[in-house]
Amino acid sequence: MVNFRSFQGTVTMINDFVIGQNGEGEDCYSLMSVANRNGDVVNFVISPTTFFVDHVMVAVGDQITGYYDANAPVPLIFPPQYRALIMVKDNYYQNVKVDYFNNQLESSDGQLKLNISPYTQILLTNGQAFTRNPANRNLIVIYGPTTRSIPAQTTPNKIIVWC
Repeated sequence: MVNFRSFQGTVTMINDFVIGQNGEGEDCYSLMSVANRNGDVVNFVISPTTFFVDHVMVAVGDQITGYYDANAPVPLIFPPQYRALIMVKDNYYQNVKVDYFNNQLESSDGQLKLNISPYTQILLTNGQAFTRNPANRNLIVIYGPTTRSIPAQTTPNKIIVWC
């Protein structure tokens, strides 16, 4: 199971990133530096498999949230460098939650419960319809308002199943 963790901030730099000694993957990987309001910096390695929610283009100056696997090995360098799994360009009109949702469609941190409606789009990362129950899976949930209960409840606009 993926242990999703996130880092939110402003993109300060995007550069090409070479992964092999012979130039393997040249121009297919990039290194994105992100700084938060406290001045903390994280570098994300962006690969061809990194999923960008809504397939947006990210540029220097954008506010983003990057998700990575906290259980994955990382080099012991500063600033920390994580392999980006999912990137979200922050948007005032939508919220995004990336987490494992149990059989009650409650997130693993107990902060969000999903109430699926017939209008909720449930898709795979490739944009194709997902026709099964999204419970007990890693999900990317795109939603608007929530209740003030604990856990907060919402009817998501879109759910992307992270296989």
